[in-house]
Amino acid sequence: VQLVESGGGLVQVGGSLRLSCAASGFAFSTYDMSWYRQAPGKERELVAAITSAGGSTNYADPVKGRFSISRDNTKKTVYLQMNSLKPDDTAVYYCNAVRVAGILKDTHWGQGTQVTVSS
Repeated sequence: VQLVESGGGLVQVGGSLRLSCAASGFAFSTYDMSWYRQAPGKERELVAAITSAGGSTNYADPVKGRFSISRDNTKKTVYLQMNSLKPDDTAVYYCNAVRVAGILKDTHWGQGTQVTVSS
């Protein structure tokens, strides 16, 4: 099982980045996918989530209207389009896959990709 994030980097305030998370080794299309982030000294927080078929999304308040999550089940990839970036968006961004079946929960994490927004 692998989740491999890419697309992070250094960007100026107001810029954009597109993160990708490529999945392998599990039934990607049956998992809900999310992006989390963790800034230095802070807890990991949910940024955005999308259901397995892509029919529903939700976003943390700080990123609403600026970030967009999407997925391509044929490519086994989830994306996070980040626009109007702010210094507070600086963090390591992690991809997460989760599937709940009854009392069983299966979850996978990527290794993270650094996003740094400079002012």
